[in-house]
Amino acid sequence: MRATVGQGGAGAGRDGAERSHGPPVTLAITGASGAVYAVRALEVMNRVGVPVRLIISSTGWRLLREEADIAGEADLRARTGDWSRVVLYDDDDRGATPASGSAPSRGMLICPCSMGTLASVAQGTTRSLIERAADVTLKERRPLVLVPRETPYSIIHLENMLRLARAGALILPASPGFYHRPTTIGDLVDFVVARALSHVGVEHDIGPRWQSGEPAVDA
Repeated sequence: MRATVGQGGAGAGRDGAERSHGPPVTLAITGASGAVYAVRALEVMNRVGVPVRLIISSTGWRLLREEADIAGEADLRARTGDWSRVVLYDDDDRGATPASGSAPSRGMLICPCSMGTLASVAQGTTRSLIERAADVTLKERRPLVLVPRETPYSIIHLENMLRLARAGALILPASPGFYHRPTTIGDLVDFVVARALSHVGVEHDIGPRWQSGEPAVDA
């Protein structure tokens, strides 16, 4: 499957978007539980106008279907707003733009990140576009944020996380805080998504920020 772009066509979805909104974020969705985090992250980036290079693994599509009733690209578009700055890539296309270190990028967010994907990235294997893009992100010293949802962690999981952290990646578990007194699941989701987006340089208006001695305020 070739890369598909938003309503503005290839130029508007890539070159034009990068000129007017800055470099894109590569968002990868894998098969770990936590589809709601990925959907919300894409929705927020679309709303604030950040270009997105989107890669979804085969198990990522299954996850979206099982956890969010998203059966395909049309459903995902309907749930996440303006796609004029989104380019969707096939995870089997290891020669696509996200695999190139010369392509401008703010960084990469793998959300949710399965332990299998985390292990592959930690070992430097590049059997898919997601793995290759993560490998390139590390070698180019760009932000790489992985959001694991798995719990508990085995020693192997922890060792792989440590290896990645030492290589420059950020491990950001889907562990929301409660100091902002959340009242909905959406509040908990936004807490995690806000932190993840901040670490790939996305300015947004979701999620609380702690102020010492004062109530938590929205970002």
